[in-house]
Amino acid sequence: MSQCTAPIEGHRTASGAASCPVCRYRSSRRGSHYSPHSTYTPPSSAHSTPTPPRRFPSYASKSSAGGSGRRASSLAKRSAVSYSISEYQTLNPVHEQVVRIAQTDNDRRDLFLCHAWDDRQSAALDFYNLLSGLDVKVWFSEKDVPLGTSLLRQIDRGLRNSRAGVVLITPAMLKSLNAEGIADKELSALLATDRVIPVAHGTTFEALRDVSPLLAARSGLTTSEYASLDEVATKIADAVLLD
Repeated sequence: MSQCTAPIEGHRTASGAASCPVCRYRSSRRGSHYSPHSTYTPPSSAHSTPTPPRRFPSYASKSSAGGSGRRASSLAKRSAVSYSISEYQTLNPVHEQVVRIAQTDNDRRDLFLCHAWDDRQSAALDFYNLLSGLDVKVWFSEKDVPLGTSLLRQIDRGLRNSRAGVVLITPAMLKSLNAEGIADKELSALLATDRVIPVAHGTTFEALRDVSPLLAARSGLTTSEYASLDEVATKIADAVLLD
């Protein structure tokens, strides 16, 4: 099936519309009434959802030179990232906030990982390892809280010194939020910003809505049989890293 090229190439001129395999017939019917500034309307087809830009804008002040082979590998992996419309709408505002913060403070961690205590040696650790493998600097309590120090105080510092946050929503997290534990305090701090990415893993946003309507009201990412935790980590890395 022919696809409209407007989401990628744009139809700024009549000739641009005429070269599109879908819209050239429309433009010919419009005749002299065609406007190069008209709003793009995708063709009415189940396969015509416009694709958002694949890459987020870069931050020129941060050099990517001198990277290792591992870094080159992670960049190659991220180059294949594609998004649904809802995923792009979730991640792009966070990316914009990350860029804004980096312009005045480039010493923060890329990401604060909010997770349930019971996930610290399972899902949260897996997620941390995936993100770290993509060169994301993650604040993770299992790695960043020294023995004998105040957990809450260290969490407060971690939140303050991270440009964005991700909440790993699992069945264990739902229980923790119900019990108003430490994860609940982390979440309260993250919700006060526009820099939080909810990730539902092994549960749904519908289940979250019964526990935290405020968090569930935010758009987020979900793992499923079609989207692994690895793929979600790659999309988040693409949004929070400043290459």
